[in-house]
Amino acid sequence: MNSYKTIRTASSDEYIVKKSRFIGHIMPVTTQEQALEFIASVSKKYWDATHNVYAYIIRETGVKRYSDDGEPQGTAGIPVLDVLEKSGVTDCAVVVTRYFGGIMLGAGGLVRAYSHSASIAVAAGGIVTRAMCARLKVTCDYYFYGKLSSLVPESGGVVEDTIFEDNVTLVFRMPLEIVEGFNAKLIDVSNGRYRAEKTDEFFADID
Repeated sequence: MNSYKTIRTASSDEYIVKKSRFIGHIMPVTTQEQALEFIASVSKKYWDATHNVYAYIIRETGVKRYSDDGEPQGTAGIPVLDVLEKSGVTDCAVVVTRYFGGIMLGAGGLVRAYSHSASIAVAAGGIVTRAMCARLKVTCDYYFYGKLSSLVPESGGVVEDTIFEDNVTLVFRMPLEIVEGFNAKLIDVSNGRYRAEKTDEFFADID
Protein backbone atom coordinates (compact mmCIF):
# COMPACT_ATOMS: atom_id res chain seq x y z
CA MET A 1 0.00 0.00 0.00
CA ASN A 2 1.59 3.27 -1.16
CA SER A 3 -1.00 5.56 0.44
CA TYR A 4 -3.75 5.59 3.03
CA LYS A 5 -6.07 8.04 4.81
CA THR A 6 -5.76 8.92 8.46
CA ILE A 7 -6.49 11.76 10.88
CA ARG A 8 -4.32 14.87 10.76
CA THR A 9 -4.45 15.79 14.44
CA ALA A 10 -6.01 14.93 17.81
CA SER A 11 -9.25 16.82 18.28
CA SER A 12 -12.76 16.72 19.72
CA ASP A 13 -16.23 18.14 19.22
CA GLU A 14 -19.54 17.77 21.01
CA TYR A 15 -23.27 18.21 20.74
CA ILE A 16 -26.40 17.71 22.83
CA VAL A 17 -29.48 15.68 21.95
CA LYS A 18 -32.46 15.35 24.32
CA LYS A 19 -30.31 16.68 27.16
CA SER A 20 -27.64 13.98 26.68
CA ARG A 21 -24.19 15.45 26.06
CA PHE A 22 -22.01 13.59 23.56
CA ILE A 23 -18.30 14.41 23.15
CA GLY A 24 -16.40 12.83 20.26
CA HIS A 25 -12.63 12.55 20.77
CA ILE A 26 -10.21 11.39 18.06
CA MET A 27 -6.49 10.65 18.03
CA PRO A 28 -4.03 9.45 15.36
CA VAL A 29 -2.42 6.19 16.53
CA THR A 30 -0.18 3.62 14.87
CA THR A 31 -0.34 0.74 17.37
CA GLN A 32 -2.96 -0.96 19.48
CA GLU A 33 -1.02 0.09 22.58
CA GLN A 34 -1.32 3.77 21.62
CA ALA A 35 -5.05 3.33 20.99
CA LEU A 36 -5.59 1.74 24.41
CA GLU A 37 -3.56 4.48 26.11
CA PHE A 38 -5.71 7.13 24.44
CA ILE A 39 -8.92 5.35 25.44
CA ALA A 40 -7.69 5.03 29.03
CA SER A 41 -6.72 8.72 29.20
CA VAL A 42 -10.14 9.87 27.95
CA SER A 43 -11.93 7.48 30.32
CA LYS A 44 -9.85 8.79 33.21
CA LYS A 45 -10.51 12.43 32.34
CA TYR A 46 -14.25 11.79 31.92
CA TRP A 47 -14.51 9.29 34.75
CA ASP A 48 -17.90 10.65 35.78
CA ALA A 49 -19.46 10.14 32.33
CA THR A 50 -22.25 7.60 31.84
CA HIS A 51 -20.39 5.89 28.99
CA ASN A 52 -17.05 6.12 27.17
CA VAL A 53 -17.64 4.22 23.93
CA TYR A 54 -14.70 3.59 21.61
CA ALA A 55 -13.53 2.16 18.30
CA TYR A 56 -10.16 2.04 16.56
CA ILE A 57 -8.47 0.70 13.42
CA ILE A 58 -4.75 -0.09 13.12
CA ARG A 59 -3.41 -0.18 9.56
CA GLU A 60 -0.28 -2.33 9.94
CA THR A 61 -1.94 -5.20 11.81
CA GLY A 62 -5.46 -4.81 10.43
CA VAL A 63 -6.86 -4.76 13.97
CA LYS A 64 -10.36 -3.32 14.45
CA ARG A 65 -11.88 -3.07 17.92
CA TYR A 66 -14.88 -1.41 19.53
CA SER A 67 -16.75 -1.28 22.82
CA ASP A 68 -20.33 -0.32 23.71
CA ASP A 69 -19.21 0.39 27.30
CA GLY A 70 -22.57 -0.58 28.77
CA GLU A 71 -24.84 0.80 26.05
CA PRO A 72 -27.24 -1.72 24.46
CA GLN A 73 -25.35 -4.08 22.16
CA GLY A 74 -24.88 -2.75 18.65
CA THR A 75 -26.03 0.80 19.41
CA ALA A 76 -22.70 2.48 20.16
CA GLY A 77 -19.34 0.87 19.36
CA ILE A 78 -20.35 -0.57 16.00
CA PRO A 79 -21.81 2.75 14.73
CA VAL A 80 -18.57 4.51 15.75
CA LEU A 81 -16.44 1.90 13.98
CA ASP A 82 -18.75 2.12 10.95
CA VAL A 83 -18.06 5.86 10.65
CA LEU A 84 -14.30 5.22 10.59
CA GLU A 85 -14.68 2.52 7.94
CA LYS A 86 -16.98 4.59 5.73
CA SER A 87 -14.63 7.58 6.06
CA GLY A 88 -11.83 5.35 4.80
CA VAL A 89 -9.50 6.29 7.65
CA THR A 90 -7.12 4.04 9.54
CA ASP A 91 -4.49 4.43 12.27
CA CYS A 92 -6.90 6.33 14.49
CA ALA A 93 -9.00 5.85 17.61
CA VAL A 94 -12.30 7.48 18.59
CA VAL A 95 -13.86 7.73 22.04
CA VAL A 96 -17.41 9.06 22.39
CA THR A 97 -18.20 10.25 25.89
CA ARG A 98 -21.86 10.42 26.91
CA TYR A 99 -23.42 12.20 29.84
CA PHE A 100 -27.00 10.90 30.14
CA GLY A 101 -29.56 13.69 30.26
CA GLY A 102 -32.48 11.76 31.69
CA ILE A 103 -34.38 11.15 28.45
CA MET A 104 -34.13 7.72 26.78
CA LEU A 105 -33.07 7.89 23.13
CA GLY A 106 -34.05 4.39 22.07
CA ALA A 107 -31.89 2.06 20.00
CA GLY A 108 -32.26 4.07 16.78
CA GLY A 109 -31.58 7.32 18.59
CA LEU A 110 -28.43 5.93 20.17
CA VAL A 111 -27.10 4.72 16.82
CA ARG A 112 -27.70 8.14 15.29
CA ALA A 113 -26.16 9.95 18.25
CA TYR A 114 -23.00 7.85 18.36
CA SER A 115 -22.62 7.94 14.58
CA HIS A 116 -22.95 11.72 14.57
CA SER A 117 -20.51 12.09 17.46
CA ALA A 118 -17.91 10.00 15.63
CA SER A 119 -18.51 11.96 12.42
CA ILE A 120 -17.95 15.36 14.05
CA ALA A 121 -14.80 14.00 15.71
CA VAL A 122 -13.46 12.88 12.32
CA ALA A 123 -14.31 16.27 10.84
CA ALA A 124 -12.58 18.05 13.73
CA GLY A 125 -9.45 15.93 13.36
CA GLY A 126 -9.32 16.37 9.59
CA ILE A 127 -8.73 13.60 7.07
CA VAL A 128 -5.32 13.55 5.43
CA THR A 129 -3.78 11.28 2.80
CA ARG A 130 -0.43 9.80 3.80
CA ALA A 131 1.74 8.37 1.02
CA MET A 132 5.06 6.61 0.75
CA CYS A 133 7.48 9.41 -0.08
CA ALA A 134 11.12 9.67 -1.04
CA ARG A 135 13.49 12.20 0.48
CA LEU A 136 15.65 13.56 -2.33
CA LYS A 137 18.50 15.99 -2.72
CA VAL A 138 19.95 17.87 -5.65
CA THR A 139 23.16 19.88 -5.56
CA CYS A 140 23.35 22.50 -8.31
CA ASP A 141 24.97 25.82 -9.13
CA TYR A 142 23.38 29.11 -8.13
CA TYR A 143 22.29 29.83 -11.68
CA PHE A 144 20.10 26.69 -11.84
CA TYR A 145 18.86 27.01 -8.25
CA GLY A 146 16.03 29.40 -9.20
CA LYS A 147 14.69 26.92 -11.73
CA LEU A 148 15.04 23.97 -9.36
CA SER A 149 13.30 25.74 -6.47
CA SER A 150 10.29 26.30 -8.76
CA LEU A 151 10.38 22.85 -10.38
CA VAL A 152 10.13 20.93 -7.09
CA PRO A 153 6.79 22.35 -5.85
CA GLU A 154 5.39 22.45 -9.40
CA SER A 155 6.08 18.71 -9.62
CA GLY A 156 4.42 17.86 -6.28
CA GLY A 157 7.43 18.04 -3.97
CA VAL A 158 7.87 19.79 -0.64
CA VAL A 159 11.17 21.55 0.12
CA GLU A 160 12.54 20.59 3.55
CA ASP A 161 15.93 22.29 3.59
CA THR A 162 18.22 24.47 1.47
CA ILE A 163 21.98 24.48 2.06
CA PHE A 164 23.96 27.37 0.60
CA GLU A 165 27.68 26.64 0.16
CA ASP A 166 29.86 26.82 -2.97
CA ASN A 167 26.84 25.24 -4.63
CA VAL A 168 23.23 24.94 -3.44
CA THR A 169 21.80 21.66 -2.10
CA LEU A 170 18.02 21.38 -2.07
CA VAL A 171 16.51 18.68 0.17
CA PHE A 172 12.88 17.82 -0.51
CA ARG A 173 10.29 15.06 -0.40
CA MET A 174 7.71 13.86 -2.88
CA PRO A 175 5.45 10.82 -3.36
CA LEU A 176 7.52 7.86 -4.46
CA GLU A 177 5.33 7.21 -7.49
CA ILE A 178 6.22 10.54 -9.13
CA VAL A 179 9.98 10.51 -8.49
CA GLU A 180 10.84 8.86 -11.80
CA GLY A 181 8.83 11.41 -13.77
CA PHE A 182 10.38 14.27 -11.81
CA ASN A 183 13.89 13.00 -12.51
CA ALA A 184 13.12 12.73 -16.21
CA LYS A 185 11.93 16.35 -16.20
CA LEU A 186 14.94 17.50 -14.17
CA ILE A 187 17.38 15.81 -16.51
CA ASP A 188 15.62 17.39 -19.47
CA VAL A 189 15.51 20.98 -18.17
CA SER A 190 19.10 20.82 -16.91
CA ASN A 191 20.38 19.29 -20.15
CA GLY A 192 21.50 16.20 -18.26
CA ARG A 193 23.55 18.07 -15.63
CA TYR A 194 21.45 17.18 -12.61
CA ARG A 195 19.56 14.24 -11.17
CA ALA A 196 17.87 13.85 -7.79
CA GLU A 197 19.50 11.46 -5.32
CA LYS A 198 17.17 9.47 -3.04
CA THR A 199 18.32 9.34 0.59
CA ASP A 200 15.29 7.93 2.41
CA GLU A 201 11.75 6.52 2.09
CA PHE A 202 8.95 7.17 4.58
CA PHE A 203 5.22 7.87 4.90
CA ALA A 204 4.27 11.55 4.97
CA ASP A 205 1.14 13.73 4.59
CA ILE A 206 0.65 14.88 1.01
CA ASP A 207 -2.46 17.06 1.28
